[in-house]
Amino acid sequence: MSEIIKLSEYSYCNNINAYSRFKTRIVNIGDIPLGGSYPIRIQSMTNTNTLNTKATVEQSIRMIEAGCEYVRITAPGIKEAENLLEIKNSLKQKGYHVPLIADIHFNPKAAEVAAAIVEKVRINPGNYIDKKNTGKFNYTDKEYDEELRKIKQGIAPLIKICKEHETAIRIGTNHGSLSDRIVSRYGDTPKGMVESAMEFIHICKELNFQNIVLSMKASNTRIMVEAYRLLVNRMMNEVINYPLHLGVTEAGEGEDGRIKSAAGIGTLLEDGIGDTIRVSLTEAPELELPVAKNIVERYNKRLQTETIIAKEHFQTNPFEYNKRNTYTVKNIGGNNVPIVIADLSNMQNITGTDLKANGYELSPITKKWKKKEHASDYIYVGNASYQLPEDAQILVNAAVYRQNLINKNVFPVFTKNEFIETLIKSELLNLIKISINELDDFFIAQIKTDPSIVLILETTSLDGMAEQRNAVFSLMANNCKVPIIIKREYKENNNEKVQLNVAIDFGALLIDGLIDGVWLCADNVDKSLINTIAFNILQATRSRISKTEYISCPSCGRTMFNIMEATAKIKEKTLHLKGLKIGIMGCIVNGPGEMADADYGYVGAGSDKVNLYKGKQVIKKGIPSSIAVDALIELIKENGDWIESGNNL
Repeated sequence: MSEIIKLSEYSYCNNINAYSRFKTRIVNIGDIPLGGSYPIRIQSMTNTNTLNTKATVEQSIRMIEAGCEYVRITAPGIKEAENLLEIKNSLKQKGYHVPLIADIHFNPKAAEVAAAIVEKVRINPGNYIDKKNTGKFNYTDKEYDEELRKIKQGIAPLIKICKEHETAIRIGTNHGSLSDRIVSRYGDTPKGMVESAMEFIHICKELNFQNIVLSMKASNTRIMVEAYRLLVNRMMNEVINYPLHLGVTEAGEGEDGRIKSAAGIGTLLEDGIGDTIRVSLTEAPELELPVAKNIVERYNKRLQTETIIAKEHFQTNPFEYNKRNTYTVKNIGGNNVPIVIADLSNMQNITGTDLKANGYELSPITKKWKKKEHASDYIYVGNASYQLPEDAQILVNAAVYRQNLINKNVFPVFTKNEFIETLIKSELLNLIKISINELDDFFIAQIKTDPSIVLILETTSLDGMAEQRNAVFSLMANNCKVPIIIKREYKENNNEKVQLNVAIDFGALLIDGLIDGVWLCADNVDKSLINTIAFNILQATRSRISKTEYISCPSCGRTMFNIMEATAKIKEKTLHLKGLKIGIMGCIVNGPGEMADADYGYVGAGSDKVNLYKGKQVIKKGIPSSIAVDALIELIKENGDWIESGNNL
């Protein structure tokens, strides 16, 4: 029989030490139930004009054939909501019976029309009845309660229709889209996101409606993860368990978008949280589905523990970011950003191509190899001995180190037994490879006061993320401040699968600030791709910023310009602006709100018109999209954030 364990203030999943899916209530969405023990469902959203029935149906079919189980379609107005019936009937005539979801913003009447047609309606609490940009930020208790009464009154007709037609509602809260009333009390925070959703949940319960799905989306993976965890904690405390829709909103495109999505979504799925996912890429929606399938296949047949609520071993607050306090060992740990270790130990010879793959560039002036922005911090060569660039930091096995004590840039990598038995060590940096089974209290006591040690945590477990996290917690419980680098090996020969698996395995540990470096090995993947993946997962979790960040939406029927083309042009001209965050949004719905922490914004404002933002403030309005990218560059220059690209070697 399962062990029932007392709920703690930090509980947000069944078991933090092994995979166990958080059991939610079942919500029927057409003929495809969601939640409970059903598989994790995948979905996407059309980006055609909803009034263009033919284009929307054709795209929906491409999505369905790519594996989409729920198709979401925007309904900004009543005409679009009414046309959902034409789309639904056309799909049925062609033999497709997938449930449809209406995406609603600002327009309760459109939601009410759609609810009688489709299987599910998505509403955003921040702009459905409740309002943003009211200019009011101080509410008395009486005023606050009065606004809640208005919300209940405003949503009641929708719930009545949903009851009549057995239509589900997704309460979709987005960071940056909270109402002024919520922000006035909770700020634009994960707590505010949860409170916003809970208000609507309580109203739905009062109206005897529980056909509900919840989401807490953000483009910042840390905020997204914290919000979902807080939501589950809140549901546990109120003994409710609505199914959860996961997604990193405005994740971007290409490898960046895939890694960012997998890091946020995978962090939660590893803890058993999530019943359906949408990967939001600035690409054709049918291209999102293979990514989503690769993510969920890790979990739909995965064995799980039976513990109902885990014994708590938390050494950090899972609802807010705090980097683990460690010693500084050279450039590892302390206040340093996480490092990247390149593994070239299986190379017969290291060539210039290998150095380029790991971020080095040959200066045409000095004819010497120098590190670029994305250069690996250390290169592990194992038992080999190579001539590497002067500024390369080299890691070798312990036996080789004993024969190579002259080079001050060479440091040893020990096994646990080697470290205990060997007298010859570095005064500056000693790395110890270890698994959780070797990390006993006696060994921790031996190393905890040595400021030269860095641990390399390895695992082959299917529950590797939870296992490695538990190892970190054991060190923290023993007040051991030794820095930790996570090492994982991948055998797949599919580049995208490696990208996604790395993002998931390392994502949670980076999002929680628990580790000080990454070491990934993938013999069947190009070395340059491995290096890129390592830096991209650090960027996606905001652990180490090494390039421009793009917060770009996937577009939908509200978008009136070619957002994929615009994104490509903006990236081409701004990719060298390290640390700058640029939001690229199809319309005002996903505009200044959901690019909440962007430095600059490029937001659709009508047919081939764009508004440009500096932070949350609109600076230029109604710019033709044909010249808007150049206007964005000028805005960046005017504010002193532009640097010229070029080779400084």
